[in-house]
Amino acid sequence: MNRFIFHCDLDCFFAAVEIKDNPQYKGKPVIIGADPKEGTGRGVVSTCNYEARKFGLHSAMPISQAYRRCPHGIYLRPDGKKYYKISKEVMDILETYSNDFQRVGVDEAYLELTEIVKNYEEAEEIAKKIQKEIQDKISITISIGIAPTKSLAKIASDENKPNGITVVKPEKIHNFLKDMDITRIPGIGKKSKVYYYKKGIRKIGDIINTPLLKMIELFGKHGKWIWNVANGLDNRKVKEFHEERKSISAERTFFTDTDNFNEILSKFEDINKKIHKSIIKHQIAYKTITLKIRFEGFQTYTRSKTLPFHIQNEKYVLNIILQLFREFSNNKKKIRLVGIKLSNLERTPKARQTSLIYYAST
Repeated sequence: MNRFIFHCDLDCFFAAVEIKDNPQYKGKPVIIGADPKEGTGRGVVSTCNYEARKFGLHSAMPISQAYRRCPHGIYLRPDGKKYYKISKEVMDILETYSNDFQRVGVDEAYLELTEIVKNYEEAEEIAKKIQKEIQDKISITISIGIAPTKSLAKIASDENKPNGITVVKPEKIHNFLKDMDITRIPGIGKKSKVYYYKKGIRKIGDIINTPLLKMIELFGKHGKWIWNVANGLDNRKVKEFHEERKSISAERTFFTDTDNFNEILSKFEDINKKIHKSIIKHQIAYKTITLKIRFEGFQTYTRSKTLPFHIQNEKYVLNIILQLFREFSNNKKKIRLVGIKLSNLERTPKARQTSLIYYAST
């Protein structure tokens, strides 16, 4: 039986919300992120609209570099509460189209309509209705990919942005994917692609033309995963976000590079407190605690500790983070950014608090 999975992706979401509220920004490059301070600012671009992308801007770009490329752009600080409110309005609309619904962050969601539509033509008509309803009620655009699997639907939603609909039927999968760079597959980034390139795997067509056993021999379990994606064999279900979430994290960039321990400690405390608000709200427990640290010059390191059981304990996490941080105490470089990630998650109302015995043994 064919599956009909939608990946719905709001176009340049933060920027789109700002343009909706400020029509005078339409047609101009709009950049959401840190204050550029005329090229001396810290931090990065959160997102930007397509007019800004024409100048080479993209998310995660240092804001100082963005300003040098596009000094005449409209630079705005993120307004999380406003974006969350609009996101909820969009998600409430999307959820009315299927019981099989999964939000992914504030600007993406999956829907499965396998029990609702008979063919891809009907699916496309529903996608058009979704686009129209969101445009009419919220005045922003959304791109939608429709395919038999989640991974293919996600790739498809990015194909005809903004405000596009891309349908990938089962018999068209190979033709649709074959000429794409392997980085279009979720999970293969700029760094990991190097390993595939070295083995002659550059296009998704190269994966399609390589036997499964060979892919496993070359790349292990990940080779099997991308082979399945390229051949339409991703059987993951569409289910609500918290059930699939792999980690929860936050990071902060210092206004100026620092080696002041009190300033660093304060940042760790703020990040940890923010993460645990979400942890408690969603009744999440975790086993793995990861420190992220970036020094001046953009040298970045991570260090992790995995516990023998799931916990939910803000004070204990801070203690582990400071233990991990000690490894870098002799580094003479100043610190640009710190972050905390909690992973190996389990959604449960019975999260274990760390016992005194376990504290004493670490």
